[in-house]
Amino acid sequence: MTDLHAITAISPIDGRYYALTEDLAADFSEYGLIRARVRVEVEWLLFLAERPEIADVRAFTEMEQVFLRHLVAEFDPAQAERVKEIEATTRHDVKAVEYYLRERLAGTTLADAREFIHFCCTSEDINNLAYGLMLQGGIRDKWLPRAHQLADRVADVAGVLRDQPMLARTHGQPASPTTLGKEMAVFVHRWRRQLAQLERAEYLGKFSGTVGNYHTHSVAYPDAPWEDLARAFVERLGLTWNPLTTQIEAHDWIAELAHGLIRFNTITLDFDQDVWTYISLGYFKQKVVRHEVGSSTMPHKVNPINFENSEANLGVSNALLSHLATKLPVSRLQRDLTDSSALRNVGTAVAHSSLAIQSALRGIGLLEVSPDALRRDLEDAWEVLAEPIQTVMRRVGIEGAYEQLKELTRGAGITREAIQEFVRGLDIPAADKERLLALTPSTYLGLAPQLVKHVQSA
Repeated sequence: MTDLHAITAISPIDGRYYALTEDLAADFSEYGLIRARVRVEVEWLLFLAERPEIADVRAFTEMEQVFLRHLVAEFDPAQAERVKEIEATTRHDVKAVEYYLRERLAGTTLADAREFIHFCCTSEDINNLAYGLMLQGGIRDKWLPRAHQLADRVADVAGVLRDQPMLARTHGQPASPTTLGKEMAVFVHRWRRQLAQLERAEYLGKFSGTVGNYHTHSVAYPDAPWEDLARAFVERLGLTWNPLTTQIEAHDWIAELAHGLIRFNTITLDFDQDVWTYISLGYFKQKVVRHEVGSSTMPHKVNPINFENSEANLGVSNALLSHLATKLPVSRLQRDLTDSSALRNVGTAVAHSSLAIQSALRGIGLLEVSPDALRRDLEDAWEVLAEPIQTVMRRVGIEGAYEQLKELTRGAGITREAIQEFVRGLDIPAADKERLLALTPSTYLGLAPQLVKHVQSA
Protein backbone atom coordinates (compact mmCIF):
# COMPACT_ATOMS: atom_id res chain seq x y z
CA MET A 1 0.00 0.00 0.00
CA THR A 2 1.33 3.47 -0.89
CA ASP A 3 2.24 5.63 2.09
CA LEU A 4 -0.23 8.51 2.30
CA HIS A 5 2.51 11.06 2.93
CA ALA A 6 4.45 9.87 -0.12
CA ILE A 7 1.45 10.14 -2.41
CA THR A 8 0.36 13.57 -1.12
CA ALA A 9 3.83 15.16 -0.93
CA ILE A 10 4.39 18.19 -3.14
CA SER A 11 8.07 17.47 -3.73
CA PRO A 12 8.86 14.32 -5.74
CA ILE A 13 11.89 13.88 -3.49
CA ASP A 14 9.53 13.25 -0.56
CA GLY A 15 6.92 11.55 -2.71
CA ARG A 16 7.53 9.51 -5.84
CA TYR A 17 11.27 9.11 -5.26
CA TYR A 18 11.36 8.94 -1.46
CA ALA A 19 12.55 5.32 -1.39
CA LEU A 20 15.66 6.42 -3.32
CA THR A 21 16.39 9.52 -1.23
CA GLU A 22 15.25 8.35 2.22
CA ASP A 23 18.85 7.91 3.42
CA LEU A 24 19.37 11.67 3.10
CA ALA A 25 16.36 12.52 5.25
CA ALA A 26 18.27 12.04 8.50
CA ASP A 27 20.65 14.79 7.39
CA PHE A 28 18.51 17.25 5.47
CA SER A 29 14.94 17.01 6.76
CA GLU A 30 13.38 19.33 9.33
CA TYR A 31 14.05 16.56 11.82
CA GLY A 32 17.68 16.45 10.70
CA LEU A 33 18.06 20.19 11.19
CA ILE A 34 16.50 20.11 14.66
CA ARG A 35 18.66 17.15 15.65
CA ALA A 36 21.80 18.99 14.50
CA ARG A 37 20.76 22.02 16.55
CA VAL A 38 20.26 19.83 19.61
CA ARG A 39 23.73 18.36 19.07
CA VAL A 40 25.36 21.82 18.90
CA GLU A 41 23.53 23.05 22.00
CA VAL A 42 24.43 19.94 23.99
CA GLU A 43 28.08 20.01 22.90
CA TRP A 44 28.31 23.70 23.83
CA LEU A 45 27.02 22.97 27.34
CA LEU A 46 29.49 20.09 27.69
CA PHE A 47 32.29 22.33 26.40
CA LEU A 48 31.51 25.07 28.91
CA ALA A 49 31.61 22.55 31.75
CA GLU A 50 35.09 21.46 30.69
CA ARG A 51 36.61 24.94 30.57
CA PRO A 52 38.23 26.32 33.72
CA GLU A 53 37.74 29.86 32.38
CA ILE A 54 33.95 29.43 32.74
CA ALA A 55 33.99 29.00 36.51
CA ASP A 56 30.23 29.16 37.01
CA VAL A 57 29.57 25.96 35.09
CA ARG A 58 30.57 23.07 37.29
CA ALA A 59 32.24 19.98 35.91
CA PHE A 60 29.72 17.29 34.96
CA THR A 61 29.96 13.75 36.22
CA GLU A 62 30.56 10.93 33.77
CA MET A 63 26.93 9.87 34.09
CA GLU A 64 25.74 13.41 33.40
CA GLN A 65 27.90 13.57 30.27
CA VAL A 66 26.47 10.25 29.12
CA PHE A 67 22.96 11.53 29.76
CA LEU A 68 23.55 14.69 27.70
CA ARG A 69 25.03 12.82 24.76
CA HIS A 70 22.21 10.33 25.01
CA LEU A 71 19.80 13.21 24.39
CA VAL A 72 21.39 13.53 20.95
CA ALA A 73 21.76 9.81 20.26
CA GLU A 74 18.13 9.07 21.14
CA PHE A 75 16.72 12.12 19.41
CA ASP A 76 14.06 10.86 17.03
CA PRO A 77 11.17 12.31 15.01
CA ALA A 78 8.91 12.11 18.07
CA GLN A 79 11.34 14.32 20.01
CA ALA A 80 11.48 16.68 17.04
CA GLU A 81 7.69 16.93 17.17
CA ARG A 82 7.99 18.08 20.78
CA VAL A 83 10.36 20.84 19.66
CA LYS A 84 7.84 21.85 16.99
CA GLU A 85 5.12 22.03 19.64
CA ILE A 86 7.25 24.45 21.63
CA GLU A 87 8.00 26.43 18.47
CA ALA A 88 4.27 26.85 17.90
CA THR A 89 4.31 29.00 21.05
CA THR A 90 7.73 30.67 20.78
CA ARG A 91 7.45 31.28 17.03
CA HIS A 92 11.23 30.87 17.05
CA ASP A 93 12.78 27.58 15.96
CA VAL A 94 16.15 27.85 17.73
CA LYS A 95 14.66 29.15 20.98
CA ALA A 96 12.33 26.15 20.86
CA VAL A 97 15.39 23.85 20.94
CA GLU A 98 16.72 25.70 23.98
CA TYR A 99 13.39 25.34 25.80
CA TYR A 100 13.20 21.68 24.82
CA LEU A 101 16.59 21.03 26.42
CA ARG A 102 15.65 22.99 29.52
CA GLU A 103 12.59 20.76 29.75
CA ARG A 104 14.70 17.59 29.42
CA LEU A 105 17.12 18.74 32.14
CA ALA A 106 14.39 19.71 34.61
CA GLY A 107 14.18 17.25 37.45
CA THR A 108 17.69 15.87 36.79
CA THR A 109 21.00 16.57 38.47
CA LEU A 110 21.73 18.90 35.57
CA ALA A 111 18.86 21.25 36.40
CA ASP A 112 21.37 23.72 37.86
CA ALA A 113 23.07 24.00 34.44
CA ARG A 114 19.95 25.00 32.49
CA GLU A 115 20.82 28.71 32.42
CA PHE A 116 23.94 27.86 30.47
CA ILE A 117 22.05 26.21 27.61
CA HIS A 118 22.46 28.60 24.64
CA PHE A 119 24.78 30.73 26.78
CA CYS A 120 26.23 33.74 24.87
CA CYS A 121 24.74 32.36 21.64
CA THR A 122 22.84 34.00 18.87
CA SER A 123 20.59 31.75 16.80
CA GLU A 124 23.01 31.86 13.89
CA ASP A 125 25.77 30.44 16.06
CA ILE A 126 23.65 27.31 16.38
CA ASN A 127 22.25 27.32 12.86
CA ASN A 128 25.47 27.75 10.93
CA LEU A 129 27.11 24.89 12.80
CA ALA A 130 24.01 22.74 12.38
CA TYR A 131 24.04 23.26 8.61
CA GLY A 132 27.75 22.57 8.53
CA LEU A 133 27.18 19.24 10.27
CA MET A 134 24.21 18.41 8.06
CA LEU A 135 26.07 19.09 4.82
CA GLN A 136 29.18 17.36 6.03
CA GLY A 137 27.23 14.23 6.95
CA GLY A 138 25.05 14.26 3.83
CA ILE A 139 27.90 14.87 1.39
CA ARG A 140 30.72 12.88 2.97
CA ASP A 141 28.72 9.92 4.24
CA LYS A 142 25.97 9.62 1.61
CA TRP A 143 26.55 11.56 -1.59
CA LEU A 144 30.28 11.04 -2.07
CA PRO A 145 30.19 7.22 -1.74
CA ARG A 146 27.38 7.11 -4.30
CA ALA A 147 29.27 9.41 -6.67
CA HIS A 148 32.41 7.27 -6.32
CA GLN A 149 30.28 4.22 -7.08
CA LEU A 150 29.25 5.79 -10.39
CA ALA A 151 32.83 6.64 -11.35
CA ASP A 152 34.09 3.19 -10.34
CA ARG A 153 31.31 1.41 -12.20
CA VAL A 154 32.03 3.30 -15.41
CA ALA A 155 35.77 2.65 -14.90
CA ASP A 156 34.95 -1.08 -14.89
CA VAL A 157 32.97 -0.64 -18.12
CA ALA A 158 35.91 1.26 -19.63
CA GLY A 159 38.23 -1.61 -18.78
CA VAL A 160 35.96 -4.21 -20.37
CA LEU A 161 35.49 -2.12 -23.53
CA ARG A 162 38.98 -0.68 -23.83
CA ASP A 163 39.62 -2.53 -27.10
CA GLN A 164 36.14 -2.18 -28.60
CA PRO A 165 36.56 -0.03 -31.75
CA MET A 166 34.01 2.73 -32.27
CA LEU A 167 33.56 5.42 -34.87
CA ALA A 168 34.05 8.76 -33.16
CA ARG A 169 31.84 11.67 -34.07
CA THR A 170 32.73 15.34 -33.98
CA HIS A 171 29.96 17.77 -34.86
CA GLY A 172 27.86 14.61 -35.24
CA GLN A 173 29.92 13.55 -38.26
CA PRO A 174 32.29 10.57 -38.67
CA ALA A 175 35.73 11.27 -37.19
CA SER A 176 38.89 9.36 -36.34
CA PRO A 177 37.95 6.06 -34.66
CA THR A 178 38.33 5.53 -30.94
CA THR A 179 37.30 2.80 -28.52
CA LEU A 180 34.13 2.73 -26.50
CA GLY A 181 36.18 2.05 -23.38
CA LYS A 182 38.39 5.08 -23.87
CA GLU A 183 35.37 7.34 -24.26
CA MET A 184 33.92 5.97 -21.01
CA ALA A 185 37.29 6.53 -19.33
CA VAL A 186 37.18 10.24 -20.20
CA PHE A 187 34.12 10.66 -17.95
CA VAL A 188 35.73 8.70 -15.11
CA HIS A 189 38.78 10.95 -15.19
CA ARG A 190 36.60 14.08 -15.18
CA TRP A 191 34.44 12.82 -12.32
CA ARG A 192 37.39 11.85 -10.17
CA ARG A 193 38.97 15.29 -10.46
CA GLN A 194 35.80 16.86 -9.13
CA LEU A 195 35.43 14.25 -6.41
CA ALA A 196 38.99 14.90 -5.21
CA GLN A 197 38.14 18.59 -4.88
CA LEU A 198 34.86 17.87 -3.09
CA GLU A 199 36.65 15.59 -0.65
CA ARG A 200 38.94 18.48 0.26
CA ALA A 201 36.03 20.85 0.82
CA GLU A 202 36.01 22.83 4.06
CA TYR A 203 32.87 23.03 6.17
CA LEU A 204 33.16 26.33 7.99
CA GLY A 205 31.56 27.50 11.21
CA LYS A 206 31.46 30.59 13.43
CA PHE A 207 30.59 30.96 17.10
CA SER A 208 31.05 34.63 17.89
CA GLY A 209 27.65 35.95 18.89
CA THR A 210 25.33 38.67 17.61
CA VAL A 211 27.38 40.48 15.01
CA GLY A 212 30.49 38.37 15.25
CA ASN A 213 32.27 40.43 17.95
CA TYR A 214 31.88 38.30 21.13
CA HIS A 215 29.92 41.09 22.87
CA THR A 216 28.16 39.08 25.58
CA HIS A 217 31.12 36.75 25.97
CA SER A 218 33.53 39.54 26.85
CA VAL A 219 31.08 41.08 29.33
CA ALA A 220 30.24 37.81 31.11
CA TYR A 221 33.83 36.50 31.27
CA PRO A 222 36.17 39.36 30.26
CA ASP A 223 39.34 37.37 30.92
CA ALA A 224 38.42 34.30 28.88
CA PRO A 225 40.26 33.77 25.56
CA TRP A 226 37.07 33.78 23.54
CA GLU A 227 38.58 33.43 20.09
CA ASP A 228 40.55 30.40 21.25
CA LEU A 229 37.45 28.94 22.86
CA ALA A 230 35.32 29.49 19.76
CA ARG A 231 37.93 27.89 17.56
CA ALA A 232 38.28 24.91 19.89
CA PHE A 233 34.52 24.41 19.97
CA VAL A 234 34.01 24.65 16.21
CA GLU A 235 36.89 22.27 15.56
CA ARG A 236 35.57 19.91 18.24
CA LEU A 237 32.53 19.46 15.98
CA GLY A 238 34.78 18.57 13.05
CA LEU A 239 34.29 21.90 11.25
CA THR A 240 36.72 24.63 10.19
CA TRP A 241 36.64 27.81 12.28
CA ASN A 242 35.86 31.09 10.54
CA PRO A 243 37.37 33.87 12.71
CA LEU A 244 35.87 36.90 10.99
CA THR A 245 32.14 37.18 10.33
CA THR A 246 29.07 39.32 10.82
CA GLN A 247 26.15 37.78 12.68
CA ILE A 248 26.14 35.05 10.05
CA GLU A 249 28.87 32.86 8.68
CA ALA A 250 29.16 34.19 5.13
CA HIS A 251 28.34 30.87 3.42
CA ASP A 252 31.14 31.24 0.88
CA TRP A 253 32.11 27.65 1.59
CA ILE A 254 28.58 26.49 0.75
CA ALA A 255 28.86 28.33 -2.57
CA GLU A 256 32.18 26.55 -3.20
CA LEU A 257 30.58 23.22 -2.35
CA ALA A 258 27.60 23.99 -4.59
CA HIS A 259 29.87 24.84 -7.51
CA GLY A 260 31.74 21.56 -7.04
CA LEU A 261 28.48 19.64 -7.08
CA ILE A 262 27.35 21.58 -10.16
CA ARG A 263 30.52 20.57 -12.01
CA PHE A 264 30.07 16.91 -11.08
CA ASN A 265 26.39 17.09 -12.07
CA THR A 266 27.24 18.70 -15.39
CA ILE A 267 29.76 16.00 -16.25
CA THR A 268 27.13 13.40 -15.36
CA LEU A 269 24.59 15.14 -17.58
CA ASP A 270 27.14 15.06 -20.42
CA PHE A 271 27.61 11.34 -19.76
CA ASP A 272 23.86 10.72 -19.77
CA GLN A 273 23.44 12.46 -23.11
CA ASP A 274 26.35 10.60 -24.70
CA VAL A 275 25.15 7.19 -23.52
CA TRP A 276 21.62 8.09 -24.66
CA THR A 277 23.08 8.85 -28.10
CA TYR A 278 25.10 5.61 -28.17
CA ILE A 279 21.86 3.75 -27.41
CA SER A 280 20.08 5.56 -30.24
CA LEU A 281 22.93 4.63 -32.61
CA GLY A 282 22.59 1.00 -31.56
CA TYR A 283 26.04 0.82 -29.98
CA PHE A 284 24.41 -0.20 -26.72
CA LYS A 285 21.32 -2.33 -26.33
CA GLN A 286 19.28 -2.30 -23.15
CA LYS A 287 18.39 -5.48 -21.33
CA VAL A 288 14.68 -6.11 -21.37
CA VAL A 289 13.07 -6.18 -17.92
CA ARG A 290 10.07 -8.47 -17.99
CA HIS A 291 6.73 -6.79 -17.17
CA GLU A 292 8.14 -3.28 -17.78
CA VAL A 293 6.40 -1.15 -20.44
CA GLY A 294 8.27 1.23 -22.72
CA SER A 295 5.29 2.89 -24.37
CA SER A 296 1.57 2.99 -23.74
CA THR A 297 0.91 2.29 -27.42
CA MET A 298 4.15 0.97 -29.02
CA PRO A 299 4.86 -2.47 -27.57
CA HIS A 300 8.37 -2.72 -29.00
CA LYS A 301 9.81 0.28 -27.12
CA VAL A 302 12.71 -0.09 -24.67
CA ASN A 303 13.43 3.50 -23.78
CA PRO A 304 16.62 4.91 -22.16
CA ILE A 305 14.48 6.23 -19.31
CA ASN A 306 17.13 5.91 -16.62
CA PHE A 307 19.49 8.28 -18.40
CA GLU A 308 16.62 10.65 -19.17
CA ASN A 309 15.53 10.60 -15.52
CA SER A 310 19.10 11.25 -14.46
CA GLU A 311 19.44 14.16 -16.88
CA ALA A 312 16.20 15.76 -15.67
CA ASN A 313 17.14 15.54 -11.99
CA LEU A 314 20.61 16.91 -12.65
CA GLY A 315 19.00 19.96 -14.21
CA VAL A 316 16.83 20.54 -11.15
CA SER A 317 19.78 20.02 -8.83
CA ASN A 318 21.98 22.44 -10.74
CA ALA A 319 19.24 25.08 -10.84
CA LEU A 320 18.91 24.96 -7.05
CA LEU A 321 22.65 24.80 -6.45
CA SER A 322 23.27 27.71 -8.79
CA HIS A 323 20.75 29.83 -6.92
CA LEU A 324 22.21 28.86 -3.54
CA ALA A 325 25.76 29.58 -4.70
CA THR A 326 24.88 33.11 -5.78
CA LYS A 327 22.31 33.95 -3.11
CA LEU A 328 23.79 32.62 0.13
CA PRO A 329 27.00 34.71 0.17
CA VAL A 330 24.93 37.91 -0.11
CA SER A 331 23.44 39.37 3.09
CA ARG A 332 22.39 42.95 3.79
CA LEU A 333 24.77 44.62 6.25
CA GLN A 334 25.32 42.43 9.32
CA ARG A 335 22.29 40.15 8.83
CA ASP A 336 19.10 39.50 6.96
CA LEU A 337 16.93 36.39 6.98
CA THR A 338 16.85 35.56 3.27
CA ASP A 339 19.54 32.92 3.75
CA SER A 340 17.39 31.10 6.31
CA SER A 341 14.68 30.12 3.83
CA ALA A 342 17.16 29.47 1.02
CA LEU A 343 19.27 27.14 3.16
CA ARG A 344 16.34 24.82 3.69
CA ASN A 345 16.70 23.78 0.04
CA VAL A 346 20.26 22.47 0.24
CA GLY A 347 19.02 18.96 0.96
CA THR A 348 16.66 19.06 -1.99
CA ALA A 349 19.52 20.03 -4.30
CA VAL A 350 21.73 17.21 -3.01
CA ALA A 351 18.83 14.73 -3.15
CA HIS A 352 18.12 15.46 -6.83
CA SER A 353 21.81 14.89 -7.58
CA SER A 354 21.82 11.64 -5.59
CA LEU A 355 18.69 10.49 -7.39
CA ALA A 356 20.32 11.26 -10.75
CA ILE A 357 23.40 9.22 -9.86
CA GLN A 358 21.24 6.26 -8.88
CA SER A 359 19.29 6.51 -12.14
CA ALA A 360 22.51 6.55 -14.16
CA LEU A 361 23.78 3.52 -12.24
CA ARG A 362 20.57 1.63 -12.98
CA GLY A 363 20.87 2.54 -16.63
CA ILE A 364 24.47 1.33 -16.81
CA GLY A 365 23.41 -1.98 -15.30
CA LEU A 366 21.01 -2.55 -18.21
CA LEU A 367 23.50 -1.84 -21.00
CA GLU A 368 24.84 -4.46 -23.38
CA VAL A 369 27.36 -3.54 -26.05
CA SER A 370 26.44 -4.34 -29.67
CA PRO A 371 29.70 -5.10 -31.55
CA ASP A 372 27.85 -5.67 -34.84
CA ALA A 373 26.38 -2.14 -34.84
CA LEU A 374 29.77 -0.66 -34.01
CA ARG A 375 31.45 -2.67 -36.77
CA ARG A 376 28.85 -1.69 -39.38
CA ASP A 377 29.38 2.01 -38.73
CA LEU A 378 33.13 1.62 -39.01
CA GLU A 379 32.89 -0.36 -42.25
CA ASP A 380 30.81 2.45 -43.73
CA ALA A 381 33.38 5.12 -42.85
CA TRP A 382 36.53 4.38 -44.84
CA GLU A 383 36.89 8.13 -45.41
CA VAL A 384 38.31 8.47 -41.88
CA LEU A 385 41.55 6.99 -43.21
CA ALA A 386 42.11 10.16 -45.20
CA GLU A 387 43.70 11.58 -42.05
CA PRO A 388 46.59 9.09 -41.68
CA ILE A 389 47.16 8.93 -45.46
CA GLN A 390 47.55 12.68 -45.90
CA THR A 391 49.74 12.85 -42.78
CA VAL A 392 52.20 10.27 -44.18
CA MET A 393 52.15 12.03 -47.56
CA ARG A 394 53.05 15.33 -45.87
CA ARG A 395 55.78 13.64 -43.87
CA VAL A 396 57.52 12.39 -47.02
CA GLY A 397 57.20 15.78 -48.74
CA ILE A 398 54.30 15.31 -51.17
CA GLU A 399 52.82 18.74 -51.88
CA GLY A 400 49.09 19.29 -51.66
CA ALA A 401 48.54 16.09 -49.66
CA TYR A 402 45.64 17.46 -47.65
CA GLU A 403 43.97 18.90 -50.72
CA GLN A 404 44.27 15.61 -52.61
CA LEU A 405 42.53 13.67 -49.85
CA LYS A 406 39.94 16.41 -49.45
CA GLU A 407 39.11 16.11 -53.12
CA LEU A 408 38.90 12.33 -52.85
CA THR A 409 36.83 12.00 -49.69
CA ARG A 410 34.98 15.15 -48.61
CA GLY A 411 31.25 14.55 -48.76
CA ALA A 412 31.72 11.37 -50.75
CA GLY A 413 30.97 7.76 -49.92
CA ILE A 414 34.39 6.11 -49.96
CA THR A 415 34.94 2.36 -50.22
CA ARG A 416 37.83 0.25 -49.08
CA GLU A 417 38.76 -0.36 -52.67
CA ALA A 418 38.89 3.36 -53.51
CA ILE A 419 41.10 4.15 -50.51
CA GLN A 420 43.49 1.30 -51.21
CA GLU A 421 43.68 2.14 -54.91
CA PHE A 422 44.68 5.68 -53.98
CA VAL A 423 47.37 4.41 -51.57
CA ARG A 424 48.80 1.99 -54.14
CA GLY A 425 49.31 4.90 -56.54
CA LEU A 426 51.35 6.94 -54.06
CA ASP A 427 55.08 7.44 -54.45
CA ILE A 428 55.97 6.72 -50.84
CA PRO A 429 58.34 4.28 -49.10
CA ALA A 430 57.22 0.65 -49.26
CA ALA A 431 56.98 0.31 -45.47
CA ASP A 432 54.65 3.31 -45.26
CA LYS A 433 52.54 2.02 -48.12
CA GLU A 434 52.26 -1.42 -46.52
CA ARG A 435 51.25 0.10 -43.19
CA LEU A 436 48.58 2.30 -44.78
CA LEU A 437 47.18 -0.58 -46.84
CA ALA A 438 46.85 -2.65 -43.66
CA LEU A 439 44.84 0.07 -41.90
CA THR A 440 41.08 -0.28 -41.49
CA PRO A 441 38.66 1.98 -39.63
CA SER A 442 38.58 -0.66 -36.87
CA THR A 443 42.36 -0.68 -36.43
CA TYR A 444 43.03 3.03 -36.80
CA LEU A 445 42.74 3.63 -33.06
CA GLY A 446 45.89 5.48 -32.12
CA LEU A 447 46.62 4.94 -28.43
CA ALA A 448 42.94 4.77 -27.42
CA PRO A 449 43.08 1.31 -25.75
CA GLN A 450 46.17 2.21 -23.75
CA LEU A 451 44.69 5.48 -22.49
CA VAL A 452 42.17 3.58 -20.37
CA LYS A 453 45.04 2.81 -17.99
CA HIS A 454 44.65 6.31 -16.53
CA VAL A 455 41.44 5.31 -14.76
CA GLN A 456 42.36 1.74 -13.85
CA SER A 457 43.45 0.75 -10.36
CA ALA A 458 47.13 0.03 -9.97
